[in-house]
Parts: sequence; structure tokens; C-alpha cells
Amino acid sequence: MNRRKTYFYIALILTLTVVILLITGSSLLTRALVNSKSIPFGTFITWTGMISLPLTIYWGIKDLRKPSGKLNRILSVFLKIIIISGILWVPISYLLAGNLSFSFSEKETFQGGQVAMRWFWWFSYGIGVGALLTSILYWISLLFKKIK
Repeated sequence: MNRRKTYFYIALILTLTVVILLITGSSLLTRALVNSKSIPFGTFITWTGMISLPLTIYWGIKDLRKPSGKLNRILSVFLKIIIISGILWVPISYLLAGNLSFSFSEKETFQGGQVAMRWFWWFSYGIGVGALLTSILYWISLLFKKIK
């Protein structure tokens, strides 16, 4: 098995594991990462998913790694932006929430407040939806190529 397939399968297994843990609401998500109770293990589990989902698509679709057409180049750039966003998810979320448990309150200030919470959710959902949308648009483009 070549390196690309190895990376793909590792990313796929990580993605599926994270999805299962999040859907089932596993107790691992709320366990403390270290003795301090302020950093839940779920933060880093979710972060793994934010990175592994777009990487699964990247390693799984050759045309998005080495694009040949104009649409594939656009989708490739978009996917790379999503991968970078996934990598920066924890630092950006920390700046928004002011803590690593990503809890928000009714503060009037931006950091940790309701406006920051909305930005956090849009950013978080944007990574997952953007990755899935990229792959859907790629598959739709394949359908149009077969029709021609």
C-alpha cells in the first residue's frame, strides 16, 4: 500500500471514530485532559475531526490533490483553506471563547459572549459543511463530465 492510501485510511478511521464519539455523546468528551478540569478531552477529539474530515477528502480524491481542470483547481484551493481552518480551529476558538472548554456566557464583551458564540458555531459548522460541500460539488462535476 502506498503512502497516499495509508494517509487516506488513517484520516478516514480518525474521522469515523470522531463522528461516532460525537454522535453517541461519549463520556470521553467531558473527561479532563489533564488534572485541571478546564480542558475537556472532547476539545481535542473534535479538533482531530476538524482536521481529519477535510484530509480524508484531500487524500481520497486525486483531482483535488493534483487538479487538472478549472473547477477542480477552485475546489482544491477551497479544500486547502478548509484544512488550514481545521488546523487553526482550536486557536481561533480559544480567542473567541477565552477558554479551552469553549463555553460562552451572557457577557456584554465580545470574547466569551453571545456574538463570539455565534462566530464559533458558524466557524465550526463551516469547516464540516465546507469539506462535505467540496466533495459533493466534485461528484456533481463528475456527473456532468459523463453526460457530455
